[in-house]
Amino acid sequence: MDSSSQHPPCTVFFDLETTGLDRSCDLVQLAAVSGSHTFNLFMVPRRPMQPSASRITGFSVRRQRLFLHHRPLLTSSLREALVSFITFLQMLGRPLLVGHNIRRFDCPVLVRALDEFSLRSDFQKHLCGFVDTLPLARQLLKDSGLQSFKQEDLVKSLLGVSYAAHNALEDVQALQRLYWALKPTANQIQQHIFTLDSLAAASVNH
Repeated sequence: MDSSSQHPPCTVFFDLETTGLDRSCDLVQLAAVSGSHTFNLFMVPRRPMQPSASRITGFSVRRQRLFLHHRPLLTSSLREALVSFITFLQMLGRPLLVGHNIRRFDCPVLVRALDEFSLRSDFQKHLCGFVDTLPLARQLLKDSGLQSFKQEDLVKSLLGVSYAAHNALEDVQALQRLYWALKPTANQIQQHIFTLDSLAAASVNH
């Protein structure tokens, strides 16, 4: 047994809220949790909120101010938020970043933002990889008869609770509880680890 399997990396669960579902959308919220450590920052997006995204998330922008359910929020610039997130990861010692459906959506959006400020290499130095819990849950629960693998449906099925989906902080706290309930083995986690480089290679090959 090698030392890496004896000392698995710290796990950080993260999620983004954005102005829409297209790849060119802007970040509105970046949240993460690792045990009792939490990270949660809001940003005024440079693109308009799509009406469908506003309806789902409750975010709106008026006169360059961000509101959540009509309450004003304290915001950071996108660069400040990304630098703070890198500092958060650094504090946790090269963690594994875990999220739901991140390979298709959150990671490409996050990478585009990091590239804009030339922060990708600094970001990559401070994590050991990503795991997408969507394919992981499909593998672990393939014989369960579940019809939906949306995060909120998994949380309801496995944990028996409902929560405020589409708020990134609520999402990551629920995902952390879901991941602990799924109890993936080190081997199962290893099968699902990917990096930003492997993500870029896959997009080139398609």
